[in-house]
Amino acid sequence: MGIKKINGGVEDFINKFVRARGGDSTGLDAVSPAPPPEGLTATGGIIGDYTDGPAVYRSHIFTSSGTFDVTAPGTFGDAVEYLVVAGGGAGEHGGGGAGGLRTNLSGHPLAGSAFPVSTSPGSYTVTIGGGGAGTPGPQPASLDATPGSNSVFGPITSAGGGGGGGWGRTGLSGGSGGGGGNKGSVSGGTGNSPPQTPPQGNDGGDVSGSVNTDRGGGGGGAGAAGGDGPPSGTRAGGVGVQVLIAGGSTATGVGALNPGPGEYQWFAGGGGGGGRNPGGPGGDGGAGGGGAGGFDVDGTAATPATGGGGGAGGYPSYGGGASGGGGIVVVRYQIGSLTATAKATGGAISFYNDGSGMKTIHTFTTSGIFNVNNNSNSPLQCEYVVIGGGGGGGAYNNGGGGGAGGYRTATVYIPTGPNSVVIGAAGDRGISDPNQTNRGSRGTYSQIDSNTTNFTIRSEGGGGGGSNNAQAALPGASGGGAGASPTTAGTGNQDPSGNTVPAQGNSGGSGQSSAPYAGGGGGGAGYIGQNGPPGPGNTGGYGGIGVQLPTTFRNPVSTPGTDGGGLGAIGPGSGDAALFWVAGGGGGGSHYEAPGKGGSHYPGGTHTGGPYAGGGDSGDGRPTASPGESTGENGMSNTGGGGGSGSYSPNVGGGPAGIGGSGLVLIAYPT
Repeated sequence: MGIKKINGGVEDFINKFVRARGGDSTGLDAVSPAPPPEGLTATGGIIGDYTDGPAVYRSHIFTSSGTFDVTAPGTFGDAVEYLVVAGGGAGEHGGGGAGGLRTNLSGHPLAGSAFPVSTSPGSYTVTIGGGGAGTPGPQPASLDATPGSNSVFGPITSAGGGGGGGWGRTGLSGGSGGGGGNKGSVSGGTGNSPPQTPPQGNDGGDVSGSVNTDRGGGGGGAGAAGGDGPPSGTRAGGVGVQVLIAGGSTATGVGALNPGPGEYQWFAGGGGGGGRNPGGPGGDGGAGGGGAGGFDVDGTAATPATGGGGGAGGYPSYGGGASGGGGIVVVRYQIGSLTATAKATGGAISFYNDGSGMKTIHTFTTSGIFNVNNNSNSPLQCEYVVIGGGGGGGAYNNGGGGGAGGYRTATVYIPTGPNSVVIGAAGDRGISDPNQTNRGSRGTYSQIDSNTTNFTIRSEGGGGGGSNNAQAALPGASGGGAGASPTTAGTGNQDPSGNTVPAQGNSGGSGQSSAPYAGGGGGGAGYIGQNGPPGPGNTGGYGGIGVQLPTTFRNPVSTPGTDGGGLGAIGPGSGDAALFWVAGGGGGGSHYEAPGKGGSHYPGGTHTGGPYAGGGDSGDGRPTASPGESTGENGMSNTGGGGGSGSYSPNVGGGPAGIGGSGLVLIAYPT
């Protein structure tokens, strides 16, 4: 199970309650018993309940697109508070700009106007913007990075962050602007574009110097502009801002850590500008999820679900620019008043009775800390789910789908702590180029790890899908699907620690090197990826099906919609059986043929579209495909799903692949 033996006793941990805006607060501490809701009745997203002084709030956290539905009014008024953060721009030679950030949280310096909701119509669309895709090095001098995409909550739109400028090129404008590329005098991109009041972001950093300075500007952040490049600039990404909308400043699992004050729930930090060897390191990423700039190496990717900008690559290797972080939407409202009794802290906390008794559930969508304080000085018996990051899809036509992140679940005793929770990052997609050489990269592991005792639970990342005529698929928790050549799939259930029982995933599917050419599907946690091309008809290989979360975690308030938005994704079957699925493999690419479906390969099942069980479809290779449809679909965030491969259509050419879905950690215990 990947669990080390607990040696000896555990040390006491005293909760420190920090009020979100002064005084005392339990942040995201569990309350016992769960309060009867008195506020709005609403569904959508991942639910978190927490106290701030005597008030009890409910937050709805969206890391994938969905719907916020209000079905009944409450006793605390009809207004909700929101945070809407767009996807961050990718880095290139300048750092990526953070996604635009808009909020109306009471007392926040950037607070906008009140937002009343209604039961008529009562349905508010939530769109989560993706982070701009990174570009593996070495890169052409003139390449600009990909911007982030917009995030939306009803009428509120935050603009995607601007991509970092290429060598000698201006940073792109956006929610926050990308940093200027190195070489001579170059401007950063404009932030707060389009203009909003209060502003949603800041400008990227400028570069002013000789042609040989070769150090880019930092991407802008929600709280400050990006640092300028040489001769005297820091090249750091602009700092983001803290928005305590899902608990107090010690609440983890949502947003990023600002190491300066040691506080959490920071968002929209800019990416650091690239460095030069010799001449100086890359800039630091801005607090709030921004990735650091590289120093003769690739930049660092932004933290998922923060809207942070990606770090820039360094000179002289022209290291690759890193991906921006996906966006996030959080909606909160008051549901009651009570005195809290702390039992554990960390993540978004909710309460649900699946018929076996009331459980307290801690949901981590970003890395954080899980601390037990059950007043008995002993470990706490918990049920867990740990899912690694999904692999990225392979490039161009006939690439393989990304393998799903590892899936592990059991009941164990978790020590008092502090216990570090790591959320695996998604594997980057392979980028199309004339030689079709770029396979998808592997996702990273997720884990729960004690800082004081010998205790670890770890699930590995999914393997990247193979590319056409070049690079083989990568092994992983679930293996990546093979491209058309080489045709060998990535092996599943690969764990460096040797913990392979029970299995955490499956192998990918093989590719087809003769007509009709096709890539294999990535492996899923529940079944192998399908070989390409399968039936019916000629398509890319279907990604292996994932698994359904245990009943403990299937709270109907967090039911996923057809576009996600809740916990997990839609899967096979109907009714309750079709909800809360995770860790599906990505679909394999096709050549002049129909897409490979993500997460849809399982015995005796009816195949359908992605992101299915979290796995993304491949692009559409048919002659009828329109521009953009040949692009592979991303794995769904916080499901560990694999990214779909790009496909080749005769009308629009080859499309890029999709990135994987980030990981997830769930912990539950009796309330």
